[in-house]
Amino acid sequence: MKRLLWLGVGLAVGALVVRKLNQKANEFTPTGIATSLSESAGGLVESLRSFVEDVRDGMAEREQQIHEAFAAGELYEDKFADLRDDAQPGSQEGNR
Repeated sequence: MKRLLWLGVGLAVGALVVRKLNQKANEFTPTGIATSLSESAGGLVESLRSFVEDVRDGMAEREQQIHEAFAAGELYEDKFADLRDDAQPGSQEGNR
């Protein structure tokens, strides 16, 4: 009975090892590589899509803040004007 138990355990472990080795070997076939690349590309596209949505949300939020400041008659302070080369309306360079 004890030998039969160990035979069953050996068969089960052997079957699991063979199955894992077949799965690993399948990853290196052309089909497995194509599947892996497809999944990676899908993840990259989803990450890019998420980034674009975040940027759009940020732009819409900032645009709303600018509209609210304009409606309230507040002066809009462009924090990034000095980083750009173009002259802003109302600046010294723009009035020449």
